[in-house]
Amino acid sequence: MAKPKVLISDELSPRAVEIFSERGCDVDFKSGLKPAELREIIGNYEGLAIRSATKVTAEVLAVAKKLKVVGRAGIGVDNVDIKAATSHGVVVMNTPFGNAITTAEHAIALMFAVARQVPEANASTQAGKWEKNKFMGTELSFKTLGLIGCGNIGSIVAERAIGLKMRVVAYDPFLSDQRATELGVEKATLEQVLARADFITVHTPLTEQTKNILSRANLMKTKKGVRIVNCARGGLVDELAVRDLLVSGHIAGAGFDVFVEEPAKSNVLFGAPNLVCTPHLGASTVEAQENVALQVAEQMADYLLTGAVTNSLNMPNVSAEDAPKLAPYLDLAEKLGAFAGQLTDTDIKAVSIEFEGQVAKLNVKPLTQVALMGVLRPQLTSVNMVNAPVIARERGIEVAEVKHERETDYNSMIRLSVTTEKYTRSVTGTLFGGKHPRIVEIKGIEIDAEFAPHMLYITNDDKPGFIGRLGTLMGEGKVNIATFHLGRDKPGGSAIALVQVDQPISADLMGKIVGIEGVVQAKALGF
Repeated sequence: MAKPKVLISDELSPRAVEIFSERGCDVDFKSGLKPAELREIIGNYEGLAIRSATKVTAEVLAVAKKLKVVGRAGIGVDNVDIKAATSHGVVVMNTPFGNAITTAEHAIALMFAVARQVPEANASTQAGKWEKNKFMGTELSFKTLGLIGCGNIGSIVAERAIGLKMRVVAYDPFLSDQRATELGVEKATLEQVLARADFITVHTPLTEQTKNILSRANLMKTKKGVRIVNCARGGLVDELAVRDLLVSGHIAGAGFDVFVEEPAKSNVLFGAPNLVCTPHLGASTVEAQENVALQVAEQMADYLLTGAVTNSLNMPNVSAEDAPKLAPYLDLAEKLGAFAGQLTDTDIKAVSIEFEGQVAKLNVKPLTQVALMGVLRPQLTSVNMVNAPVIARERGIEVAEVKHERETDYNSMIRLSVTTEKYTRSVTGTLFGGKHPRIVEIKGIEIDAEFAPHMLYITNDDKPGFIGRLGTLMGEGKVNIATFHLGRDKPGGSAIALVQVDQPISADLMGKIVGIEGVVQAKALGF
């Protein structure tokens, strides 16, 4: 059997090359390849190990006929077209936890640098000046640190800040009361964090929900003299607003390691007073670079030689021999999770996944992981099949996996229930013909519908005229209905409609649908 060939196209620790060789892979190290050069040779390799420099585009993947796995040494995969990789059957892996301590420490370093004006004082002193009275700083002790995001990195920042005698208030929709108590932080709303914090640091992924979370309007709600730090992602903070508020003095100082456009050869922030900038150094320590390089080499070698999948962003953690049996159930479980996740905003307390029939005889652990991933992904794009249980545990979400021996109406059924502070919502699915995922029950109401790219979910009072009014609005909005599925608990009771449409539904049309008499909830979904 020929050895799998791996290309390392970015700077990695020499030990990574040794691991690939020791495990039985042929490895080539060629950094600094231009896009055309990468496309020319990528067809020879089964594995591609990268950091942030190599761009794994759809064009690269189109000519990578042998490629099986892309391994990113680090957490961010902005430079990988995951959708294209999935369509080409290429597994995308990252190393989500190798940089956590390093990034958290850099955030603390920037807090100190901003608080004590270290860069400016250094430049002044080395220029032969002795401006002792010019650089009046502030202590971190007994100040309030506002955390926006208290996951893996944010929780480490919290622990370090508490060690510095800071008070920590944290805004994170997934932070449980129990986890907050363990960390010694106070859960707060975003409004409360903005109003109370002396320092604010962000530690969230960049999603539609978090983009521009520190907008100009939100920054104006902060205390005069606040200090802002961003070591997470460019785009979380309005850069122009920060500059204006630094100039006006409302923001006393800011530390930025990440920018909307990188490399940041120029930026609207540059030149602003009391600003400290670094060139995306969050993961730049000897320890972190070594850790992620070794992790990605081990993960890729495992997959190429045994079929084991670890820390994948587009494939579950499952062995090669189990994959054919589990594949259709994985699809169903992920879709059920995504269905529940898109209908759940915050404060998830528990997730239960029940298996009945033939599926209960299989190894359901990957199914539980992929269902949980589906639930969490609408709010956390970095979640994958491997780290979903860890993320759920960190946020105090109780996860139950239940197998039932009892007979069922279908050959196999999966029921997923999500419990929040306000309710428990369940959705049940099965496979038609052994491979086609279908929804067969929502909140105890029988229904029969397939999953589709564009769907409308409505719960309403079961009263005459609703369907007509909905159809009229859809027609006026020029939205074509493909299928229309209905269910209800009893005549005149609660009803559910699942409508498959041919195009996305605009916010304006959704507003009109929500306004229909008797509508309790309406949400656009996609799968």
